Amino acid sequence: MAEQKIDNKALEEAIETFRGDKERDSYVKVMELLEKSIVLVPAMPPKDIAPELLEQLKAGKPVQFSKDTKIVPCLLRKETGEQALPVFTSPAQIPEDKKSPMLMAMPFMGVVSMVSANQDKVAEVVVNPFTGIVVLNKSVLEIAEKRRKAAGQIKTVQVTKEQFQDLAHNRMALSLLPKYLFEKKEEGLKKLQQEEGGFLMGFYEEIYPKGQKASCRPDDFSLMTLNLTDTIQLTRLDMPDEAVKNGLCYRVYVVWKRDVEELQYYTLEKRKEGNVIARITADGVHEVVEPAPDNGAEIEAVLNLVTRN
Repeated sequence: MAEQKIDNKALEEAIETFRGDKERDSYVKVMELLEKSIVLVPAMPPKDIAPELLEQLKAGKPVQFSKDTKIVPCLLRKETGEQALPVFTSPAQIPEDKKSPMLMAMPFMGVVSMVSANQDKVAEVVVNPFTGIVVLNKSVLEIAEKRRKAAGQIKTVQVTKEQFQDLAHNRMALSLLPKYLFEKKEEGLKKLQQEEGGFLMGFYEEIYPKGQKASCRPDDFSLMTLNLTDTIQLTRLDMPDEAVKNGLCYRVYVVWKRDVEELQYYTLEKRKEGNVIARITADGVHEVVEPAPDNGAEIEAVLNLVTRN
């Protein structure tokens, strides 16, 4: 049984903010707090529980079970027939007529692990289903599970100078530059076109420790801008020669659609299985789109992607 000392006030305030304003930032805040929280999970007491322990549960007192005790969480059945696992941020979020025989206090990431192991039975997690409901679907839970596993595998890794250079190239091309361009749009793109490699070196200064210089120089980058149609402008950025290796982005195509003032960002990346075209979206999602053409028709391929979207 859960003790009544769980303090999720900040989480509940973030949920209330999200329910009033469904912006991505407010949702991210909810998830950040959830991952660090202890939540309450309704459950059925073990069949062989002693009468005195059952009375303690009903009275809301904490009960310690042995490690071998099998406890089954209560599930909610949706109209579609799928089942959802309810969790609560505090006892106050559970109406009197909805209280279960027992509550388990669990780290939220433990809930994520439990759901991940029972995907055939649980379709989603619902937070505070009877008050300020927040639904976490399978895709959200999969991301949380990856974060949980990554957190358990964090360790210090020594990298060589060359490996750090590779990391710096990809961080510039796959993270810092697209983030800047999506924020500044045409203004930022014009700055890139005018200053070229000198402008890009500013990102490397953010990546390298103070006092250390990047392995590349402004002249190592090559930039070309083409007006493909009346409304579509394409800027091609070639990375330094040292970035043309497996696992790295070696070329970037930035597309500006004048009629709708929309920026699109594509990358050419070298992989063991063959080069690929990938896309980075405005919210930072990186996704492989298709194999890169091996006949030099990259611009045509990118243009097809642009007109298709």
